[in-house]
Amino acid sequence: MTGKPDLGWLIARPIAHRGLHDLAAGVIENSPSAAQAAIAGGFGIECDVQLTADGQAVVFHDFVLDRLTEETGAIVERKAAELTGITLKGSSDRIPTLPAFLDLIGGRVPLVIEIKSRFDGNLALTKRTVEVLAGYKGHPIVIKSFDPEIVTALRELAPEIPRGIVAMNAYEYGDYERLPPERKHALANLLHFTESRPDFISWKVTDLDSAAPYLCRNAVGLPLMSWTVRTPEERQKAAQLADQMVFEGFRP
Repeated sequence: MTGKPDLGWLIARPIAHRGLHDLAAGVIENSPSAAQAAIAGGFGIECDVQLTADGQAVVFHDFVLDRLTEETGAIVERKAAELTGITLKGSSDRIPTLPAFLDLIGGRVPLVIEIKSRFDGNLALTKRTVEVLAGYKGHPIVIKSFDPEIVTALRELAPEIPRGIVAMNAYEYGDYERLPPERKHALANLLHFTESRPDFISWKVTDLDSAAPYLCRNAVGLPLMSWTVRTPEERQKAAQLADQMVFEGFRP
């Protein structure tokens, strides 16, 4: 891909975080029902993918099953066939594979796929995701990740698919506790930029008034997505400082 991709479609409509989920209504995040609800509302869909024991990609946010199902243990220790038989807690939906999720969406709305990472250099999930997406050409889709090594790899593995970096000012969540301070500093300041060369930026909404997202949007000209917008105040901030929002808990 030469030059900047046209991502006007990505910023045209708000993006439903993990689909348009509603726990009280039995519509669980990253489920087929959440995808259907987003499609019915005309919203883009953001989803997460995890690697299975047999090298497949399933649509699921957490590294473990405990929060969202009645099962326990790591996703990566289960094969895809077993995972797709597990019901999501509070619903009749089951964990979908990425191919099944793509079949359901069928290009009807934009799709933002986040590749989850343990920051260990493992690119198996990235490669599998790209393999699956080879059959989804012509539809509005982008890939993003918090891990710049994944975004960098996507330049070679799938240069035709727009790629984005997800970032924030402080990496204080448990997923990042193993990272040394200097690496957290590099992530927060996009010091990998010349290697990863993202096509868009996805920044934590409460951190939008920072140098890195400001410069990416206003000096470099990259579309700026904000995550995750949940309150009227956050929505106002996203409207002022970003091009689009990934939202949950309300309908824009």
